[in-house]
Amino acid sequence: MRVIGLAGWSGAGKTTLLSRVIPCLVGRGFSVSTVKHAHHGFDVDHPGKDSHTHRVAGATEVLVSSAVRFALMHELRGEKELDLAQLLGKLAPVDLVIVEGFKREPHPKLEVYRAAVGKPCLYRDDPDIVAIACDQLLPETPVRAVLLTDTEAIADILLAHAIPVDEAGARAWSLAWRS
Repeated sequence: MRVIGLAGWSGAGKTTLLSRVIPCLVGRGFSVSTVKHAHHGFDVDHPGKDSHTHRVAGATEVLVSSAVRFALMHELRGEKELDLAQLLGKLAPVDLVIVEGFKREPHPKLEVYRAAVGKPCLYRDDPDIVAIACDQLLPETPVRAVLLTDTEAIADILLAHAIPVDEAGARAWSLAWRS
């Protein structure tokens, strides 16, 4: 299992890009999973459902299963948020995990950049950015830049720069240890 991330400011189009590149990778025969970081509270459940009732009643984990899918919800209940390495360890094995968010973690990342967002490029301050997908080609970048519309090139970049999950975990541990 290998991992690579997408990093970029809100509104840059990370999720839209993923919705195009995942089918491209699956079409090439790769199994793909994603990890998405949310900066705010979120809910995948809602009042009126039994699973919501179980969770609100105090269950730490609620697993909902059917013939089509299963979902596991885990309430942290004041515990520390899991880091990326811990979350990756919870996934079933696949060929490629694409991480959306976790832009401060030390794994290879493709920056998604749109000038209209009005924010600076991240690659200048992040040595883990290996390429940039942008709405217009940027002159003189130290890493490869491709257009956001070039899904095949973006898939190639993700595959070429993904690293083994255990290496990503070791990088994160090394960074935490030095801090």
